[in-house]
Amino acid sequence: MPPLRPEVQARLEKAVLDIFSNSDFHKANIRDVAKRAGVSFSTIYKYYGSKERLVFAFVDVWLGKLTERIVDHLQGIEDMKEKLRKVLWLQLDYYERNPHLGRILFMTLPMATWMADETFQQKRMIHLYLDVLKKGQAQRMLNPHVRAGVLLDFMLGLVQRSFVMWEQRGRQESLAGQANNLFDMVWRGMTRPDA
Repeated sequence: MPPLRPEVQARLEKAVLDIFSNSDFHKANIRDVAKRAGVSFSTIYKYYGSKERLVFAFVDVWLGKLTERIVDHLQGIEDMKEKLRKVLWLQLDYYERNPHLGRILFMTLPMATWMADETFQQKRMIHLYLDVLKKGQAQRMLNPHVRAGVLLDFMLGLVQRSFVMWEQRGRQESLAGQANNLFDMVWRGMTRPDA
């Protein structure tokens, strides 16, 4: 099957962002997306098969862009603490610039449904994070008494909660502007207890 034309893909992307960031996931449907994008229901169904696969395909693309941005920005940063600071800032900045994506990921997407899909794993991004955290543990900077995955959960949980409350409070201040203060708290929570 030939790939969708770029302009059709762009219209679908915008429709998915608009509909799934502002609607209950279970109430939104492919027909809504088709109407908004000006694409036939049968075309969407032929390429994606279900509402879930449609949304997950775009989430995968959007998170891939975040991963690329992180890889690009970490080039040349050797200091472990500054790498982690940059990663936190990049995430907050990305969701501030792409609040529709943040709403989909953290507020409307049923987590159990997404977790059952392969796109949830985000292997490249997660391995990137875990490599940095494991190096921090090996260098005796980060807490060695928990798995690197727990340190990652701690950091990503803060990103998720920060975004949700930023939305709830009406986006009154810059999300990324809070990164340094948030990072100082995260760093104290992740470093070795005896350091």
